[in-house]
This record gives sequence, structure tokens and C-alpha cells, in this order.
Amino acid sequence: MVYTPQLTELMKKVEETRSSRVGVDFPRMTQEERRDVLEKFHPDYNLEGFREIKVGVNKGARMPIEMADVFEAYSRIRDLEFDLKADPHYDVDVLVIGGGGAGASAALEAHSTGAVVLVATKLRFGDANTMMAQGGIQAADKPNDTPATHFLDVMGGGRLENVPELARALVMDAPLVIKWLEDMGTMFDKKDDGTMITGHGGGTSRKRMHTARDYTGAEIMRTLRDEVLNKGINVVEFSPAVEIILDEQGRAAGAVLYNLETEQYEIARAKTVIIATGGSGRLHYRGFPTSNHHGATADGLVLGYRAGAKTIYADSIQYHPTGGAYPPQLLGLLVTEKTRGLGATPLNINGEQFVYHLETRDVESSAILRECEERGLGVPLPTGIEAVWLDSPLIEIIHGEGTIERQLPAMLRQFQRFDVDIRKEPMLIFPTLHYQNGGLLIDDDAHSTVENLYAAGEAAGGIHGTNRLMGNSLLDIIVFGRRAGRNAAAKSREIAVPDGLNLEHLDSYHQELDNTGAGDGRISPMVLPHYTHR
Repeated sequence: MVYTPQLTELMKKVEETRSSRVGVDFPRMTQEERRDVLEKFHPDYNLEGFREIKVGVNKGARMPIEMADVFEAYSRIRDLEFDLKADPHYDVDVLVIGGGGAGASAALEAHSTGAVVLVATKLRFGDANTMMAQGGIQAADKPNDTPATHFLDVMGGGRLENVPELARALVMDAPLVIKWLEDMGTMFDKKDDGTMITGHGGGTSRKRMHTARDYTGAEIMRTLRDEVLNKGINVVEFSPAVEIILDEQGRAAGAVLYNLETEQYEIARAKTVIIATGGSGRLHYRGFPTSNHHGATADGLVLGYRAGAKTIYADSIQYHPTGGAYPPQLLGLLVTEKTRGLGATPLNINGEQFVYHLETRDVESSAILRECEERGLGVPLPTGIEAVWLDSPLIEIIHGEGTIERQLPAMLRQFQRFDVDIRKEPMLIFPTLHYQNGGLLIDDDAHSTVENLYAAGEAAGGIHGTNRLMGNSLLDIIVFGRRAGRNAAAKSREIAVPDGLNLEHLDSYHQELDNTGAGDGRISPMVLPHYTHR
């Protein structure tokens, strides 16, 4: 047992109250209560963590300080010269930047139309947040559900700030996405008769969460990666894009890639470009731990913004309510929402439930922060921080012995590595930096505000408003990845080989930085997070 004697003693209060919580629903908050806890405790409402950006197409927009720092920075290639008239290293119809679920989906869809596709990815193909997604993927494909009901949940969860056309595209394509994935070999959880097993997520009114145990993202990424490789689509690994190249008409026409192994720059010319680089969790907003993959450093946002693409809701960040807090090796590790979907409840130091276990993520996180910061009812940890309990043993009481091993095998093994048996001992959790709600503004074709430049996945914004519901990100990457691939490929057939390739937009961007003094010597994109001081 890794829990200290003090924590073991506090755990007794959880055990004492457990029987009283079986079959009893904690009351949900009213709209007024939700608004109050968000405004007082959610980091997005604390204006000290933001500043207005001084340069670019969204000049004056509010951004988290850490994001503004990478936007207000000079290009990594500022002092380098490139012969863009020479033959490029790669010459394709569609360039996909990013090798996660959105990039793979885009590549498959573009390839299926006959387009010549290149996938350029920062790390290994598939090393992305998609692989780490656990809880499931939403789709209204049961008799008691409809895309219209799903749409209402999406809009409500997003605080009615979603772009309606994008939310509509998300829910209308959802049943098609499940079939597409299953046809390619994704092994979703099913009953003996072949019926899909679906469950609830926070903020959902129907059981529409399709799962593959608690490694749904890994199963989907396995399917997509295998399909891309089997189709013979060209993938270059360890080659992040560091700038978008434009043509003489200001349209996206390729990218400068940086080979991390040879430390050489390469030019990829393309008729259309898709940014599918993921989010920005490794910027560690407000010093929060993060559940994000190491590649999530906002690179695609920076490149798209410098090229002139507008952003939307860049000031909206999602903090997942259940990140691992103890033992310290698990700090920030995502504890899937499926755990709460199966009945695990958050409890304070007295073993008392203080919030309904399936509130939306923003409300659930804010309630946990309130319990620790205002009420002083967090559980003190040996590491000097506070947390709350998540009563996972309750799952076995509700659903029967063996449920956790069947439904949450990855979670069980993650904690077992550090001698915590979540079947018998509650977890210690605290909100973790999880998702970038905003991103590059797109339309329902996944087209950005720059011609021939598309965006999909977490790099795109507007779909989820200012708060995403569980299971809609794995859906989002497939829906808009496919739309981006299909539309980018169609557009490429209308375009001749791009001419007049240039990086002149960098000169004007750098001039703005010089004029405002905003750059402060910083360089971006970050490419990889910095965890050492040189």
C-alpha cells in the first residue's frame, strides 16, 4: 500500500459513508449555482491569467499568458534563407500536418479520392492525445436517441457558445463515424448479441458513449494508423512543421518541416494544407499539471495564426475534474470520466459528497477547486498539495465484482503499478489541464479563414463552445478530420501547382512584434516542452 498512515486513516471516513451513498443521487446544481461556482473558481474566469495579444489578425483578443507568449514570438527560421524556387523535398496535393486521429482521418479521406497525400508528424505516427483518450466516443445511434438530442447536449455543454453549424456537423456525422470505424476494425464494446454497449458521460441526457474498455482512443488510433500504413500513404515522422508557406496570392501552399533527427529543414509544397497538430496542454496554463501528450505545445495554432488564420475562444481551456493527484508519479494522469459514469463519487476529507458526480467538466472541476480552496475540505497530501477522493470501490458495489477489471483495465493497471488497488481503495484526484476548447476558426468544411488552409481536431475551434463534453473530442477528430481531408482533396483538384511560394507573411509579423515590443526575444513554435533550465 502506497498510502501513508495519515491517508489510510482519512480513508476510513470514505468507507464509513459508502453504504449511505449506494443508490442515492446527490442533487444536481441549479443554473444559478453552476454559474456561481464557475465565476468564482474556474481558472477561465480569473483574469489575472490572461492578457491581450498585441499582434496578428486577432489583435486585442484575450489569451492565456502562456499562449500569448508563444503567439507573440519570432519564427524559428527568422534568420534563415530558403530557395523556394528550387524543387521541393516533397510535392503533394494535400499536406497533413499532424499524425494523431484527426490527421490520420484526413489523410485517409483525401487518399480515398485519389489525392497524393503526405502526413508530416512531430513524433512517431500515432503519438498524440488520441492515443491517450480513454472514456469513449459519442454518437446518437440508439432507438431512444437522435442527433437532435445530441445537438442540444453539445450546445448546453458548450454554454450555448458553440458555432451551431459546427455542432450540427458533429452530431449529424456521428453515427456514420461509428460505422466507418467499425468497418475498418475498431473493436467497440458489445453485448453477446452484438448490440453496442453505451454509457453516460457528464452533461449527457442519453447513454450514447461508445467505448473500447477504457482505452477507446488507443483502439481508434490503432485502427486509423494501420489503415494509413496499409494504404501506403506517405508518412514522415519526427518532422514537425515550423512555418506555413503561402503562394503569391496569400493562399496556403505548403510548409517548412524540421527533421528532428538530421536537424535539417525541408520544404513540402502542397496545393492544400491541413493543420491537425492537436492542442496546447504542455504549456501548463496556471501551473496546472496536464494529461496531455508531450507534443501538445500549440504549434499548429501559432503557424496558422502567423499565416493569417483567425482564432476563436483562444481564452477557453478545459480542466478535467479527475486528474491523478497521488502517488506523485500519477500527477496529472487522466482518470477517465467513465469512472464517474460507472458511479464513482467525489468526496471531501470527511467522506462527504459535495457535487453531483456527472456535472459538466467545468462545473465538476470548479466544485473540486472550491472544496479545496474555499471550504478547506481537501485531503492534504505528503507532496504539499490537496486533493479529493474519488470512491472507485463504489463501482464494484453498484455493478458487481469484476466490473473495474472488465470496464477499466487500463486504469486498474496504472494505479496497480504504484500499489494502489482502485477496486478496494479510493483514488486521490484533482483537476488537470486537459483540452483546448478554442482554436483556429473553421467552417463546416473544416476550412480556416486562410484560403487552402484547413484545420481539424483540437487545433480547430468553435465546435464545443467554451466547454466540451466527454466523448465529443474523439468524435470531433474523426468528423472534422474526414471533412478536412475530403474538402482539401476536392479543392486540390481545382488548383494548379502553386507558384510564387514565399514566407513574406513572417516579415510583416516580425515587424509588428518589433513595433509593439511584444516579442521579447521569444522563439516559437515551441515544438517540445521545456522542463530543464539551461
